[in-house]
Amino acid sequence: MFQSRVVTSFLRRRQAFGRIYNTLIESNPSTVLRHEHSRCFSSQASKKCLFGFYAYRSLSKGNQVPSFRNMSTVASVNTNKEGLRLLVTAGPRAQKMVGIWLFGSAAWVFSMVVLGGVTRLTRSGLSMTDWKFTGGLPPQSDEEWLQEFEKYKQSPEYERVNKGMSIEDFKFIYWMEYAHRMWGRALGVMFALPFSYFLRKGYITVRLGLRLSTLFALGAGQGLIGWWMVKSGLEEPASEYAQPRVSPYRLAAHLTSAFMIYCGLFWTGLSVVMPEPPVESMAWARGAAKVRRLALPVGLLVGLTAISGAFVAGNDAGHAYNTFPKMGDSWIPDDIFDMKPLSRNFFENTSTVQLDHRILATATLVSIGTLWWSTRKLEINPAVRSLIGSTFGMAALQVTLGVSTLLSYVPVSLGTAHQAGALTLLTLVILLNHTVRRPSMSLLKSLPQVVKTA
Repeated sequence: MFQSRVVTSFLRRRQAFGRIYNTLIESNPSTVLRHEHSRCFSSQASKKCLFGFYAYRSLSKGNQVPSFRNMSTVASVNTNKEGLRLLVTAGPRAQKMVGIWLFGSAAWVFSMVVLGGVTRLTRSGLSMTDWKFTGGLPPQSDEEWLQEFEKYKQSPEYERVNKGMSIEDFKFIYWMEYAHRMWGRALGVMFALPFSYFLRKGYITVRLGLRLSTLFALGAGQGLIGWWMVKSGLEEPASEYAQPRVSPYRLAAHLTSAFMIYCGLFWTGLSVVMPEPPVESMAWARGAAKVRRLALPVGLLVGLTAISGAFVAGNDAGHAYNTFPKMGDSWIPDDIFDMKPLSRNFFENTSTVQLDHRILATATLVSIGTLWWSTRKLEINPAVRSLIGSTFGMAALQVTLGVSTLLSYVPVSLGTAHQAGALTLLTLVILLNHTVRRPSMSLLKSLPQVVKTA
């Protein structure tokens, strides 16, 4: 009896509303349709529209009225499926937890890159002449320290660079290399344990799981690449006058792999906590598309410049010419094409390697300045505009650090700051490209033409 009264009352109200709605449509159809379209795209109103539709359909078929709770669940599932392709399930709390974990892992990789730079600049990377999967324990007694020192004395670096080194000086470079290796292994544990937990809880989708598994495999391979790099420095140099150092190609591979892991973690973390770009109107979306066309090549140029810096470090080219803007007494050294074949000059000739890095760094600064200048009048999100300005400022600071490092004959402090600056600039460029990426079709359809002001 009670249910029949509810149904009868609902049908009467619907018939009355239908007569009023038809009258409005006949008088001004465009206004009503726009109102209904915008009303059904709002978060709360969409649930009411869906609830009304399903309620009427169920009543017309003689079924029970579904509850509002069930309809809100259906609406949210459809929205996530058709619009936001979420990488993390189980709600905002799970998103936040996974996001914090990914950003923490990216920060750990950042610290690994900085620590690796300090290890290289202090010439500590060749102090450990063997490699173990678990890392092993450091020497525990004076006798064990003497054994490690004897191993190092058999290396070319000791014979040609550090002959007569005291055991206390050896302990310093040993601890630097040991810390770098163990910090990397600790990162593997810190990544794997939460990953297993989130998988067991069902927070991670298949798409995210595959992406993170790939990054974990790259991280595991990074340790092998590092030892492959160190082995090249333990071999006798080709010339009796050359100092032992790791292969610039292997050093570039090691640094590039670290940058790839960092970029993957940071981008994935952003995708977890920000499934859609921050656009509030079609005008902002069009402005972001124009920024995106410029931001992508700028990001590639930043990455290429950073990799060229690895060849500068691997060839010890930072000490070739410590003048700026000229290289010695000329703009272009005479020996830039002395090596045969010609391709070797770009990767092994210290003069050419430093010149290439200077050109790429200048081109990076100019390109980011051009990005800032060409987008200053675009109608875009204020956060995007601020991010472009910050990227330009960081690029200018990075060039300043590079010049200061060069003129000061590459001290450890400035060299480390310059390497950290490269990764910071890359971070800003990744954030910019992620912020101006293309929105989903469902979000584009719901955007007004202009931003609504309070």
